[in-house]
Amino acid sequence: MLPFCLNSILTYNEIMNIAFVPIDNRPVCYTLPEQICALDSSINLSIPPRKFLGDLKKTADVENIFEWLKNLEDIDAIVLSLDTLAYGGLIPSRRCEDSFEEIKQRVLTLKSILLQKKAKIYAFSSIMRISNNNVNEEEKEYWNKWGKKIFNYSFCMDKFGTVCKNEVPANILEDYIATRKRNFEINKIYLEWQKEGLFNVLVFSKDDCAEYGFNVQEAKELERLGGFVKTGADEIPLSLLARAVEGKIKIAPVFIEPECKDLISNYEDVSIEKSVKGQLELAGCQECSLDEADIILYVNNFRDHQGEIVMKVSTENFSGNLKKIFDKNIPYMVADVRFANGSDNAFVKQLFEMDFDENFYGYSAWNTSANSLGSLLCAAKVKFLAKKYDKSAFKKLQMVRFLDDWAYQANVRQKLDRPDVSLIKQEMTNFECKVCEKFGVEANINYSFPWDRLFEVEVCIY
Repeated sequence: MLPFCLNSILTYNEIMNIAFVPIDNRPVCYTLPEQICALDSSINLSIPPRKFLGDLKKTADVENIFEWLKNLEDIDAIVLSLDTLAYGGLIPSRRCEDSFEEIKQRVLTLKSILLQKKAKIYAFSSIMRISNNNVNEEEKEYWNKWGKKIFNYSFCMDKFGTVCKNEVPANILEDYIATRKRNFEINKIYLEWQKEGLFNVLVFSKDDCAEYGFNVQEAKELERLGGFVKTGADEIPLSLLARAVEGKIKIAPVFIEPECKDLISNYEDVSIEKSVKGQLELAGCQECSLDEADIILYVNNFRDHQGEIVMKVSTENFSGNLKKIFDKNIPYMVADVRFANGSDNAFVKQLFEMDFDENFYGYSAWNTSANSLGSLLCAAKVKFLAKKYDKSAFKKLQMVRFLDDWAYQANVRQKLDRPDVSLIKQEMTNFECKVCEKFGVEANINYSFPWDRLFEVEVCIY
């Protein structure tokens, strides 16, 4: 169970001031929390200037973020990516050459700042992932040659306690294991702070999980020591944001393919049913039956296996009748996780044939199942509990999600061989018309590739 302190329940009157330190400057990490908090104008979200945060090649400006955090006043809650302030970001946590002592001094500086605040602190730190590929875009340089072999070494050492044949050069393996050990020891420091009462909630995240590996070993050890471990990464700050916005909300999950809810999503190590339960718990929502629900969570889950749009792994598309499945008399939201990295086109086609009235609480289909669920629940909870609800902000949020998750990820991205702003605009035009018509909005829409790669696009609506 997730550690939960009764005194962490935060009540607020007119304005709730939340400080939010993201993982990096990607749209889903930086602009999505802003878009979600905009649903309730009684939430004042403070976030560091985007230029201070890291990207694919640049580490965060930690000293300036420290100064920004020091200067914040009257903060009720702080949602904190510890990787940002320890290493300069999630990706730098795998690449950073700083010693354990250098990182330790940095996080001690963070602790001294946090102790001066009277805010509730919701923090997370990653358990260093092990990617089963030879792609070094987000890893150290040697990953382009030795990534799969390092993965196999880790897998076998965890499962069997030995390897039949180690093909990784000794110096590379030594560097990799030293980096892992440094990060693991830093996580153990955070766990001690949790026991001291510094954090109201502390989450250790597992990203890109396999059944066995050094990361699995570390997760088990942290749990043995009393830590809370959660599968996921990019959505966890949003789940913690949802938890910071306290209030009672009951949610009933409904799986489109109920007989398949025990299947495991890509990049995760638990069933889609357990993933849903974990996201509800972390967000501070109560799972309930349909007759008790404030909101229904419809999950467009997969049969047999989850598809993967980017890797061109197909799966059986949705083929039912949504009008017979949905109960539109109760508020509802939709997690479309039949595919990783984008929407199920057949599902969205039927969804767009339905009216989005006041009971529609959101849609999400980006990247992993955990990513979609965590961000969806956060937005739905903020909307449901909003003291000063902004309907236009909700429409904008949903337009971004459909243009990103459905139009771009599931369709247009497959037509691009490089980041090209003019070409994406051309290819997105028909989708823009459908989305704008659906939400009754006239808008100017621009696109950019903030990391100069196809994986993420930034959708700007004016």
